[in-house]
Amino acid sequence: MYKKSFGVSDDLYRYVSANSLTEPDILAKLRQETANHPQARMQISPEQGQFMGLLVQLMGAKKTLEVGVFTGYSSLSVALALPADGKLVACDVSDEYTSIARRYWQAAGVTDKIDLHIAPALETLDRLLEDQAETFDFAFIDADKGNYENYYDRAFQLIRPGGLIAIDNVLWSGRVADPDDHDKITETIRAFNQKLVKDDRVVLSLLPIADGLTLALKKQN
Repeated sequence: MYKKSFGVSDDLYRYVSANSLTEPDILAKLRQETANHPQARMQISPEQGQFMGLLVQLMGAKKTLEVGVFTGYSSLSVALALPADGKLVACDVSDEYTSIARRYWQAAGVTDKIDLHIAPALETLDRLLEDQAETFDFAFIDADKGNYENYYDRAFQLIRPGGLIAIDNVLWSGRVADPDDHDKITETIRAFNQKLVKDDRVVLSLLPIADGLTLALKKQN
């Protein structure tokens, strides 16, 4: 059993996976390798990767952004869904973690689609804003939670009208719904969720897939 959507029973998850998950072998191998990593909990679930790939194809996205790469499951899911001339700008601070990602990007033949930036993501995003505002179709945020609001604000400026931002871990293993949980990260994610639901610049949907995935569609001007 691999990482699954929060709150779904094992039996139901097995059924859903058997009747919907079509995970390519290269992604399965990456997931299995990452399962042995000390930070394996940071990897997205396979159904989430498949869902994001579907979103990218539905949108006809060609230029995408990722904040937080880890071992590369999400970036590989998106890159495989992009057309041959598609691009993904990936932001991370770890050479160690992304060395695994780069190995699998190479094996999957998508290295040319991915532009990896090893630097604090806010620095990379600010550089992109200098000449690439409103040029991205899709953005995925899955990095340090304390900066979620900063990442979201910059991603909003980088995506085009009609573009989509996806944000991971917005349910935080259900802790956001526990009124007695006042952990700093829990409170940060709660405040972030409350900010987004009041943001009238986007059409919003918070989905109980994996650890909670928010979709924010930038309204047309």
